[in-house]
Order: sequence, then C-alpha cells, then structure tokens
Amino acid sequence: MSDDARARALAFVREEAGFAQLVSFDGGGNPVGRTTSAFLNDDFSVDLVQRRSHRRIDQLRYDDRVLALWSGAPAADSVNDSPWTFDLGLTIPRVVFVRGNARLLDTEETWQVYRDRTARLRTAGHTKAPQRDRADIDANFAGLRVEPRRIRLEGFGHGAEAFSWNTPPRRTDT
Repeated sequence: MSDDARARALAFVREEAGFAQLVSFDGGGNPVGRTTSAFLNDDFSVDLVQRRSHRRIDQLRYDDRVLALWSGAPAADSVNDSPWTFDLGLTIPRVVFVRGNARLLDTEETWQVYRDRTARLRTAGHTKAPQRDRADIDANFAGLRVEPRRIRLEGFGHGAEAFSWNTPPRRTDT
C-alpha cells in the first residue's frame, strides 16, 4: 500500500469529506445507513460520540459490525484512461471505506474523544455546536470506537488503482 495514498486519504477525510456514512445492522439483520460525524484516526480506527438514546447504540450492542465511509469528488489529478468495463466519461471519486467492529467507550474515553475533537473544531472556527460539560457528556452521550478489520481506498492512486488491506483484531482484554 502506498504511503502517499494513505496520507492523501487521511487528509481527504479530515479536511474535505466531512460527514461519514455509517452502516450498521438493525435487529432483523437489515443494513441501516446514516450520515453522522465520525473521526478517522491515524490507524484507521473511527471515533464517534452519539446521543445515548440513539438507536444505533442499542443495535451495536447486538451486532457490532459497522461500515464507515467517506466519499467525495475526484482528486484534481484523477484520470480514468482505461475503464475496465464501461466508459462513463468520469474520473474516479475518492472513497475511504472502513469495515470493522464497534465497541462502546467508557465514560473517560468518551469524554476524551469529545473534549479533543471539540477543541480542534472550535480552534478551526467551527463554534455553532453547544459546548457541553463533563456531566452532560456522561449523562447523555455514548462514545464508540470502530476497530478496523478491512480498509479500502479508492481514488487515491493512479487512475482506477485502489488499495485494500486487512488489519488483525486487537486484543482488548490485556
């Protein structure tokens, strides 16, 4: 996997893509997609802080499988000179896919994610969201971390080149 593609994908998510689409599974096993704020870490794990009452929290207690993805316009240097099957007359959009397993964060981890992400966003001038204190976060919000199992990057290489890799499960019981 190209270090350049990895760096470009991380920068794209953090600086351009904005919201993520998050797909989880309901009680009947059906995929449910939602647009939400989600933060991609350097190791491609994904952090979220959601209202504790959100249905997604209960869904993930029963089925922890998640797909987070960020998509956007093709890179300025994108080309599609050799379409494999159909020539759509378009260049390749940028998409970052992270398939993994969600785990609930404890109250300290949730507070750390909320505090750190809020500080970065407010420093960048994004000040419309209310500032919440620790008691509010502990009472009303739940943190989640998606531990990546498979990552795929499209639109960050040459032409239609894509990059996919698996990550080994992390041991959390030590």
